[in-house]
Order: sequence, then C-alpha cells, then structure tokens
Amino acid sequence: MSLSIKSIRSVVPLLDRVLIQRAKASAKTASGLYIPTKDNETLPEGTVVAVGPGAPNKDGQIIPVNVKEGDRVLLPSFGGTPVKIGEDEYTIFRDADLLAKLNE
Repeated sequence: MSLSIKSIRSVVPLLDRVLIQRAKASAKTASGLYIPTKDNETLPEGTVVAVGPGAPNKDGQIIPVNVKEGDRVLLPSFGGTPVKIGEDEYTIFRDADLLAKLNE
C-alpha cells in the first residue's frame, strides 16, 4: 500500500528519514533497441530529494543525517515506505538503511 500526495513540498521527512527517488532503468539500449516494460525494472540506486534533521542519541544530542539533497545513494533491495507524489513514486528510508553514497 502506498500513500498518495499531490505536492513534493508537502513531504518533510522526520528524524533520520530520507526521501529517495529511485533511478529507473533505461527503456532503450545503447544500440537503440527498446526493452519491454516488464523487464524495465528500477535500479538499486536513487537520488536524495529531502532529508530529516537527524535522530537524537541516548544523550539527547541530534545526530545529523549522512546524506544531503541531490546525493546519489545505493539502496537495499527491500524495505522503505513507498510514497506516490503526483505521478512520481518515491521511497522513504531510514538513514541507517542506505548502503552507500555514490560519488560522481
């Protein structure tokens, strides 16, 4: 089940949550052949759209999130909460669930 929201501006992640837009595989190969839509799945990476302020540790100090808006990240194959915003689909993950930050 996914949540449906009309505007991306109305989604502000809380604590250590991160809003991710998953990357989609290309519908066409480099040589110009079209890939059937059922074989065209999402990739295990995405772009950070919004981040929460961080979560408090046991002493009450806020530990900031490790990524910032615009970062490309490697995602786990499962987990996250799907959110539909307009026509686009996003996923909310905890900061600790992200596997790696991808450098250009």
